[in-house]
Amino acid sequence: MKNASEDIKRLEQKISELQDEEKALSASKTKHSELVRVSRIGLRIGVELFSAVIVGAGIGYLLDNAFNTKPWMLVVFLFFGGAAGMLNVYRLSQNENNFNKNKE
Repeated sequence: MKNASEDIKRLEQKISELQDEEKALSASKTKHSELVRVSRIGLRIGVELFSAVIVGAGIGYLLDNAFNTKPWMLVVFLFFGGAAGMLNVYRLSQNENNFNKNKE
């Protein structure tokens, strides 16, 4: 019987060690996935701003050539593109806030 109780103690110790390892692994995965999520959001913000400004500038350039109003349409639509990009980033931040609230 003495042997059985020692075996049980060793088994409980091994289970405890494995549970600790599992918790540590789970914590590192959470940190890694959070870093990936934040990086993805940062990249999306940059793309949203850049693409909106480029599209606005392109529209302004085309309108300038069509109506011979250089550079006024380009300047106006460059600002419109910047405003559209900021609006997209605002919407993204609101979606992220709602995601974080629902996660808690």
